[in-house]
Amino acid sequence: MKTKKTYAVFGLGRYGTAVAKELVENGMEVIAVDTEERIVNDAAAYLPVCKCADVTDAEVISRLGIGNIDTVIVCMASNLEASVMAVTLCKEAGVKTVIAKCSNEMQQKILGAIQVVFPENESGIRLAKNLLSSGFIDMISLSKDVSMVEIDVKDEWCGKNLIELNLRKKYGFNIVAIKKGEKVNVNINPEQVLDSETTLIVIANTAKLGKLK
Repeated sequence: MKTKKTYAVFGLGRYGTAVAKELVENGMEVIAVDTEERIVNDAAAYLPVCKCADVTDAEVISRLGIGNIDTVIVCMASNLEASVMAVTLCKEAGVKTVIAKCSNEMQQKILGAIQVVFPENESGIRLAKNLLSSGFIDMISLSKDVSMVEIDVKDEWCGKNLIELNLRKKYGFNIVAIKKGEKVNVNINPEQVLDSETTLIVIANTAKLGKLK
C-alpha cells in the first residue's frame, strides 16, 4: 500500500525548483521534469529523480507514469500552450490534483477549473509547505521554525471547547483567532464549543505540525 503522496513538477525554473526541493527535503517522492537538458543535469545534484522530457506529449506522460502521481505542479507559465497541454494530459491520465502556475487571471481562465497559483502572491516554498501540511487550509512561515496556519476543526474536536481539548499542551499551539465563515474573532472565548464550520488560526513550531497529519 502506498504510504507517501507522490508529486511531479513540470518546469524547473526558480519557482518549480523551489517547490521540488522543498518537497524532496521533506522526504517526498518527486519526479522533476524539464525540456532543457542543462537544467535537468544541474537539478540532478539535489533532485533524485530528474527527467529531460516533453510533457506536452501523451506518450511521455504515459512513460513517466504520471497517471499514478497524486499531485502534479505545472510551472511553465511563460509557455501557455505547453501549460494547457500538460494540464489537459494530466487530467486525462487521471491525476487527482493538478496545480498550475499562472502569470495572470487570463491564463487562469484558459487553464480551466484547476487549482492555480500566482507566484507574486505565493512562493514556491510556501506552496510546497501547504502541500506537505495536509489538513491545513493555509500556512505562512513566520520564521525558519515557526508558522501560522489555518486548521479545520477535526471531527473528534467537534462539540468540545478549547479548555477540554487543551490543544496548547497536546500540540504546542498558540491559538490567535477563531474563524467562522468570513468572521474572524481574536477575542477568544475558551468555553466556545467548536463545530465543523469553525477554523482555528494558530501559531506553532513548524516541526510539531506533523502531529496533526
